[in-house]
Amino acid sequence: MKSQRSIGVVLFPGFELLDVFGPLEMFGMAPDNFEIHMVAEEAGIVKSRQGPKSVVEHGFDNHPRFDLLLVPGGPGTRTEVDNDRLLHWLRDQSNIAEYTLSVCTGSALLAKAGILDGRRATTNKRAFEWATAQNNNVTWVKEARWVEDKNVFTSSGISAGMDMSLAVIGKLLGEDTAEQIATWAEYEWHRDASWDPFAKKYGLTMQ
Repeated sequence: MKSQRSIGVVLFPGFELLDVFGPLEMFGMAPDNFEIHMVAEEAGIVKSRQGPKSVVEHGFDNHPRFDLLLVPGGPGTRTEVDNDRLLHWLRDQSNIAEYTLSVCTGSALLAKAGILDGRRATTNKRAFEWATAQNNNVTWVKEARWVEDKNVFTSSGISAGMDMSLAVIGKLLGEDTAEQIATWAEYEWHRDASWDPFAKKYGLTMQ
């Protein structure tokens, strides 16, 4: 079993803070198992939707191999779905990575890149109509906290990324480790991937 996996977190202007740092809080509590890297089109400073900026050490042309690829959402995805360089890079890296993960409307980028073709996936419920319009060759799941399809995990809006990340940690390191991390974070982990009160709130279910 691989002792440490490299995580590449893709940043772009207008990314959602919790989409990134919620999952990284979980993965970061197992530093012997996960090494975290920020990557963007160009190394440097990237501004989030909320304003705080992150330092990105790697550009698309110069980065290590990533075992896990994490793609956040945020209003910046509305622009990035038309960024061919980003979409090609995502497709290439997803083919290499052991697992590809998305949070919120990050799944719209995966869909537009063709990574979700023929797969089941979910996304932010408030932005469901826009995100799912990016690719009709995806079985979009309206009611799900996250969806696992082979080596691709997609999660619902914002905070759902933490639940998905713990599920990935549980898959890779065991449920006991994931539970311990949730306890350290004093986080109430929703283990049921089908738990999704927000689908109902936004009228995506018949209930």
